[in-house]
Amino acid sequence: MSSNVALNYVNDVYHTVKKRNPNEKEFQQAVKEILDSLVPVFEKNPSYIDHAILERMVEPERIISFRIPWVDDQGDIHVNRGFRVQFNSAIGPYKGGLRFHPSVNASIIKFLGFEQIFKNSLTGQPIGAGKGGADFDPKGKSDNEIMRFCQSFMSELAKHIGPDTDVPAGDIGVGAREIGYLFGQYKKMQGSFQAGVLTGKAFEFGGSLARKEATGYGTVYFVQEMLKGNNDDLNGKTVVVSGSGNVAIYAIEKATELGAKVVACSDYNGYIYDKDGIKLDTVKRLKEVERKRIKEYLTEHPNAQYSEKSEEIWTIPCDIALPCATQNELDKDAANHLIKNGVIAIGEGANMPCTTEAVDLFIEKAILFGPGKAANAGGVAVSALEMAQNSAHLSWKFEEVDEKLQDIMKDIYRNSVEAAEEHGKSGNLVVGANIAGFLKVADAMIAQGVI
Repeated sequence: MSSNVALNYVNDVYHTVKKRNPNEKEFQQAVKEILDSLVPVFEKNPSYIDHAILERMVEPERIISFRIPWVDDQGDIHVNRGFRVQFNSAIGPYKGGLRFHPSVNASIIKFLGFEQIFKNSLTGQPIGAGKGGADFDPKGKSDNEIMRFCQSFMSELAKHIGPDTDVPAGDIGVGAREIGYLFGQYKKMQGSFQAGVLTGKAFEFGGSLARKEATGYGTVYFVQEMLKGNNDDLNGKTVVVSGSGNVAIYAIEKATELGAKVVACSDYNGYIYDKDGIKLDTVKRLKEVERKRIKEYLTEHPNAQYSEKSEEIWTIPCDIALPCATQNELDKDAANHLIKNGVIAIGEGANMPCTTEAVDLFIEKAILFGPGKAANAGGVAVSALEMAQNSAHLSWKFEEVDEKLQDIMKDIYRNSVEAAEEHGKSGNLVVGANIAGFLKVADAMIAQGVI
């Protein structure tokens, strides 16, 4: 097939997406990035066009929206909006996190769910794609308020999930505390202990060891594979990590273990720079225990520097940049700063943290670039391992899970490299990851008929 026919097909599908989903810029951005990279697939195998795979893949199988009423500690009633997008179940039950953040809307949940199709496929695990959340802000809320909100949220969500149907996990704003409350409400409603309905649980009630660390560790493992592919490694490298939540904390931990020096991290209010290396014990306590702002780091480490301009973290010279905060946090200007300062590799720890313009610039300048659906797939990969442990009613040791995680990240890297080479895009891991993730899902959809 000619490239023009394939390109026209992809463009036609994208224009339909824009028409059907107006004002959903995040979803449109995610769709365009993936569709553009799939043109070589349709050139090589036009049968995918005949089966209208893209037209089906860009439409969620189901979108659920619901109200969440809850009562605060003063007795006042609040109402938030909840979502669950069950995007694709061709290779397994819907799987994807829940995000509690004021920015949550249909566009963001759909973009995350669409990306999840390819990410989950890349893991090699039998999991489909879903995503969900609410426009609720956990910051500043008491434990009792969080509990009441989670119970109200689960009272509706429980109707649509199950161990073999849809298995949510955590995401921004949803950590171990929230997962515990959500699981408790589901257990009470069902009247039975179904460990596999949620992942990211505490070890005491069915969680997997290494799940907490998995996304951050996996991102670093992926970056290490990129560097090895270029006869290099992390040892002695200077690293900047955005964010200070779960992903960022464990990316810092693993990068440090592998010999790198992490000099900066951030939160919504600003970033810290410690030329001697971030003291992770302090960050863990501030964020995981005390739930304070990263600025408080200076109280114990006064020689560090703090800025309220989080976006300027990318002006700090580094060898490796790991954006681990949120979508579109690293734009073209930031990319230019990083390149000017000699960055050699980028690993997306968050979902779509680099804008399209930034990604294009990194690829143009031949900077090693690990796209989120590949680089941050470690979290959902270990979630699938948690599901396997729940099904078998057993628990694996930390070292066993971590070894499986490393193997999965190596496979994702290798499969992405090979897919890019096979389709004439050697070295482009964005294209490679998208194609490798697409092929497995597309073939499963064709095998199952037009449903």
